[in-house]
Amino acid sequence: MHTALPLDHLDCLPAWPLLAAFLAASLVLAITPGPGVFYIVTRTLAQGRRAGLASVAGVALGNLGNAFGAALGLAALFAVSSLAFVVVKYAGAAYLVYLGVRTLRSRAGAVAPPQFGAARALRIFRDGFVVALFNPKTAIFFAAFLPQFIRAGAAPMGQSMALGALFVAVAACTDCGYALAAGALASRMARLRALGTAGRYLTASAFIGLGVLTATSGSGRAR
Repeated sequence: MHTALPLDHLDCLPAWPLLAAFLAASLVLAITPGPGVFYIVTRTLAQGRRAGLASVAGVALGNLGNAFGAALGLAALFAVSSLAFVVVKYAGAAYLVYLGVRTLRSRAGAVAPPQFGAARALRIFRDGFVVALFNPKTAIFFAAFLPQFIRAGAAPMGQSMALGALFVAVAACTDCGYALAAGALASRMARLRALGTAGRYLTASAFIGLGVLTATSGSGRAR
């Protein structure tokens, strides 16, 4: 005869009143524009809606990695080791600058190519993933935010991962909204695309500027 496990041992989410508060706070934080939203909007304006949605998926996976990293204690490492924090932060900033330089070196028509195949979507997805993953402030944000909603008496790691995944899902929905809105705007910016070189310089400047901002910022919006 099998003994049923108590539901409390299987439930990684808090009771509804606290869960509702978590969802409301997550929505407010996700809607507030940050580096991740700026990156997605830039991609969308430069390369269209599908590029923006591919960026959303990559950023979401990178944020999920940070959420799980916070649950595993990487945020604690960043909090006590300034060297680890700086190395990861500058690695992410350097990658953003690399994206800007790569855009500058691309052909004039490469900013908004007429064909959008699986290989290009995968590369954009990879770029979004790396940009989001190499943002140590996101892991620290999760480490500070998620414990406010963890129930006592249940496995904290499981709860942290479940809440982190839920936050990432909420953020992915709002990021999709930004990408779709920017995509609608991009469809009316044919004149910018026709400029070719000017559009390429604007996109590259946005990536490089975001990289510099990431490298020089001490605190603030992590996502």
